[in-house]
Amino acid sequence: MADKRDYYEVLGVGKSASGDEIKKAYRQLARKYHPDVNKEADAETKFKEVKEAYDVLSDDGQRARYDQFGHVDPNQGMGGAGGFSGNGDFGGFGDIFDMFFGGNGGRRDPNAPQRGNDLQYSMTIEFKEAVFGKETEITIPRTESCDTCAGSGAKPGTKPETCSVCRGSGQQEVVQNTPFGRMVNRRACSNCSGTGKVIKEKCGTCHGAGKVKKQRKINVRIPAGVDDGAQIRLSGEGEGGLRGGPPGDLYIVIRVKAHDFFERENDDIYCEVPLTFVQAALGDEIEIPTLTEKVKLKIPAGTQTGTYFRLKGKGVPKLRGYGQGDQHVKVTIVTPTKLSDEQKDLLRQFGGIGGESPAENNEHHESIFEKMKKAFRGE
Repeated sequence: MADKRDYYEVLGVGKSASGDEIKKAYRQLARKYHPDVNKEADAETKFKEVKEAYDVLSDDGQRARYDQFGHVDPNQGMGGAGGFSGNGDFGGFGDIFDMFFGGNGGRRDPNAPQRGNDLQYSMTIEFKEAVFGKETEITIPRTESCDTCAGSGAKPGTKPETCSVCRGSGQQEVVQNTPFGRMVNRRACSNCSGTGKVIKEKCGTCHGAGKVKKQRKINVRIPAGVDDGAQIRLSGEGEGGLRGGPPGDLYIVIRVKAHDFFERENDDIYCEVPLTFVQAALGDEIEIPTLTEKVKLKIPAGTQTGTYFRLKGKGVPKLRGYGQGDQHVKVTIVTPTKLSDEQKDLLRQFGGIGGESPAENNEHHESIFEKMKKAFRGE
């Protein structure tokens, strides 16, 4: 039997493993590979291998013989072809499954209440709506319990009947005799599709499903400070449950549009404003748009391009807690592209100032000015 794996290897334990360690390893692997749980093609084969290894190693006498002779059956001689094996009976899949999951093979009662599915809804909002929050109404399609039959699926005045094939269990047992022993497999009842009930007269509204598709309007409050990718959970606003089960939840995923002037990083706001060479060299006081108002910002003489200034408390309201983030203003010095001879002479003497808008004929800085104008207008 050279093609057989070592039983200790099968269970993943060492040769000095105690009986409790062997039992624990077996329970874990049997649960993992049981055909009623694992639908992979080789699950049944692995389950049989695990069961055979456990049958041998859990019996002190068989384990001692296995440790001495390996897979060779001593009753057949050292060169015999019989092979070492356990008890050879793999019937009782259901009993083993019951040992792990209880009563009816671990199957959920097909007539028990069942919670509805969760739903997900993607909502796109404006940049400032995410900052300040908003209330809105959305319409979502979802399944709800049928009002006509109260979710039973049966025509009013009638009720579902217990399936005569599976007697309400929702399962059928198929017994097979195999070289490994008697196999008992459980599968969904073909007569009632695993529900345990048969509806002879179906509801005319839901046609026996017990659920109907509806468009539902829901009021949603977007909290101030919410950010892109955040989720809002609305309990009980998902799909309706079955057989009196509770509904699922609705998860709203927030998508925030970009702003032309402001950028956001957590609770802080960033923006970029242009300065002329004169403003940067001599200093100035400029007006800056924020999320709520316009404020004055003092520019010190000798300011360099790329310098950041902080406006404390002018950022985004903190979603969890008190206060607000800050606004960070980056200044970019605009170099004029058209100069008169006189201006050039004055600049060469480091004492003059430019007399025309430094943003003229400069597409990049023209766009900065345009964005800033929109921000001033509250756009």
